[in-house]
Amino acid sequence: MPLKDVMVLEFVGLAPGPFCGKILADFGASVLRIDKVWENNFDVMTHGKTTLNINLKTSEGRKLARKLVQVHDVLIDPFRPGVLESVGLGPHLLCKENPRCNISWNGFTGANGTTLPSSIWYV
Repeated sequence: MPLKDVMVLEFVGLAPGPFCGKILADFGASVLRIDKVWENNFDVMTHGKTTLNINLKTSEGRKLARKLVQVHDVLIDPFRPGVLESVGLGPHLLCKENPRCNISWNGFTGANGTTLPSSIWYV
């Protein structure tokens, strides 16, 4: 598989993010899906992925998410601009913690029109 050595961290959100993660998983990437606290949700976009339930509204959840970013190659951020920043997980911080991590983000600028680091992919 062409992406067998690629590790992807996907935050669960609306369809474009999980669909991107599914395609990467279909091509062999190891995709870890960060989901909200489990709600017995059977989502077709989980196929080929491992799911970890983390509450990003807690300090423990944010700390774990930051550790996971440090060991992954790609981060899929499906949220509107400002959501991850509001819980202390914005792209500027995450890119500092893992400069080689590529972040896919739906848009061209961050919250309030800020310029994003060059390691971010725009989808």
